[in-house]
Amino acid sequence: MNGINHLVLAAHDLDALRSAYSELGFTLTPRGQHPFGTGNSIIQLHGNYLELLSVTIPQDVVEHGEGKFSFSAFNRDYLARHEGFSMTVLDTSDAAADRAAWMAEGLRTYQPFEFSRMAKMPTGEDVRVGFSLAFLSTPAAPWFGHFACQHFRPEYYAQPQYLGHANSAQTVRDVWLSGKDALELAEHMRAFTGVAAEKGSAGSIVFNTLTGAIILASPQAFEDAFGMSPPHPDDGPHLAGLTIRCRTLETFIDLGLPWAGSRLVLSPTRGFGTAVAFST
Repeated sequence: MNGINHLVLAAHDLDALRSAYSELGFTLTPRGQHPFGTGNSIIQLHGNYLELLSVTIPQDVVEHGEGKFSFSAFNRDYLARHEGFSMTVLDTSDAAADRAAWMAEGLRTYQPFEFSRMAKMPTGEDVRVGFSLAFLSTPAAPWFGHFACQHFRPEYYAQPQYLGHANSAQTVRDVWLSGKDALELAEHMRAFTGVAAEKGSAGSIVFNTLTGAIILASPQAFEDAFGMSPPHPDDGPHLAGLTIRCRTLETFIDLGLPWAGSRLVLSPTRGFGTAVAFST
């Protein structure tokens, strides 16, 4: 079983995205640049992280090819539709083995992809971080980006200097896929996560990974949990929202966020196309 490794939150303006999350009380890493046209900044949490992402050098975007999935082209095309929560990424110690397992399950997979980039440590030291990625997709949810990521320097993503947040954020509690026919993805998600489906509240199916739950939800079930409709109904089943567990919710109460059950929720209009909830 793998866990949630990180979530990709895509926006047109990386500086604006960084500023907004900093104002929410998150500690951010310095900006990074991928060799294929996207730039990012990381919010490190315990067991997983958020990747704030933009297309920063459009001419460097790599196109999809025969049997090849392009991370940067997917996010460019996603952003041509709207900003939002574009991809969910599972952790893995062996991306090639995951790809083989998915192929055996009959899932649509792509050629393995490896890359590295330079990153800056809090000391100012430049280090190289590397990754092996295993992509897959399903025609039933063309705008649901998902893959597995094998880190060759995982310690970079768990640094004490970045794990402390003024808002007391701890970890990703859950990820929500919603939209018409979202529940029909249950078998695909079982094969993707390696986790058996569990019945959730009315209109939802839960996959409890090692580091957070992935939830398939009808539009009504999503609205029951977040107090609002899924943000991008034209996308079909899509990543509509997420919940971050915190030690305390004082920061978000002070920001005037509305309650939805036990969650305080940042609406997609304020959250760059993503419903972001906070809970204890």
